[in-house]
Amino acid sequence: MIKIHLNKGKEQSLLRKHPWVFSGAIRKMEGSVSEGDLVSVHSARGEFLGLGHYAPGSIAVRLLSFQETEVSSGFWKDKIGKAYELRRRLGLTDSKETNTYRLVYAEGDGLPGLIIDVYGDTAVLQAHSIGMWQARSEIASALKEVMGDKLASVYDKSAESLPPKAPVAVTNGYILGDGPGKGEVLENGNRFSIDWAGGQKTGFFIDQRDNRALLGEYVKGKKVLNTFCYTGGFSVYALNAGARLVHSVDVSKKAIALTDENIGLKGQADRHASFAVDTFEFFRDQEETYEVIVLDPPAFAKRMNVRHNALMGYKRLNAEAIRRIAPGGILFTFSCSQVVDKYLFNNTVMAAAIEAGREVKVLHQLNQPADHPFSIFHPEGEYLKGLVLYVD
Repeated sequence: MIKIHLNKGKEQSLLRKHPWVFSGAIRKMEGSVSEGDLVSVHSARGEFLGLGHYAPGSIAVRLLSFQETEVSSGFWKDKIGKAYELRRRLGLTDSKETNTYRLVYAEGDGLPGLIIDVYGDTAVLQAHSIGMWQARSEIASALKEVMGDKLASVYDKSAESLPPKAPVAVTNGYILGDGPGKGEVLENGNRFSIDWAGGQKTGFFIDQRDNRALLGEYVKGKKVLNTFCYTGGFSVYALNAGARLVHSVDVSKKAIALTDENIGLKGQADRHASFAVDTFEFFRDQEETYEVIVLDPPAFAKRMNVRHNALMGYKRLNAEAIRRIAPGGILFTFSCSQVVDKYLFNNTVMAAAIEAGREVKVLHQLNQPADHPFSIFHPEGEYLKGLVLYVD
């Protein structure tokens, strides 16, 4: 195994269990290393600190373990077994109301660079590093050992998630079992058709499960606007909870088609209309007001150097919604940009409220659900933040 030695004093973050080694912290490497290789990390004094996958770039090593261990089939089974046990304790693995959940959330489950979402009896794997992608067959075998008869297939969806300059040619496909690439699932009793082969991410935004359920408490008899709707998650919940009318907006025609398909599962199209248009254009051209509005945009900023522009986008978006919402209206607003923390997001929404000239109260502060846990030693894992606002 290649040994990486750090500069003096750069071991402190690892001693605090933070799982990243930045390239600037490295003093020397013993041997020739390739992307995805397993490496051991040592202090300037030669003390063992951890082992993980190497990658060129700012984050040079993502640690899999702070212990000296063999990364073999037993390692993967142990890690995935612990992740599964947590979801079992959360009531997700045997639920009759919900059969889709996140089984592995990268650093939150001690497996940096790996996402695994479960859709019924199919697990969809996304590797965000070459090291994890190279271990995909062992990971699939470990999944089968842990889940047994509850797992029929494992689909690898890594072509979209690996680094753009990754030194491998990757094709999505089944690495265990087979299937059509899509299926129907339940979430809190709500039915959804999921296209994990052709959809965004792994096919569904599981991280909004709890927040969609909360929306249901506010929509009965109301007119609801769901922007950046993707597959219509919030729209389905709103209709099932008794909303009078729901409008779904997304710039992607494919997303709107998926939304319409999900709305059709319970035959509620008579209370729904969809619009394949940019949300900002919709606000500009639409004169209607709504009693409940959902703002769930994609990440406006994935890097610090574009954070300011992202904040301006969030401010503009929220100001438009606050202007448009009916008096006494409820606004669900979110950011999934990791580089925008909850305090910065809250301040940006406050600035939008000032610009819109409306009285606004915070009813709830929202975040990601428990199957997206983040390590207390890795606060970067907290990415989803949201507010439920009462607009007077």
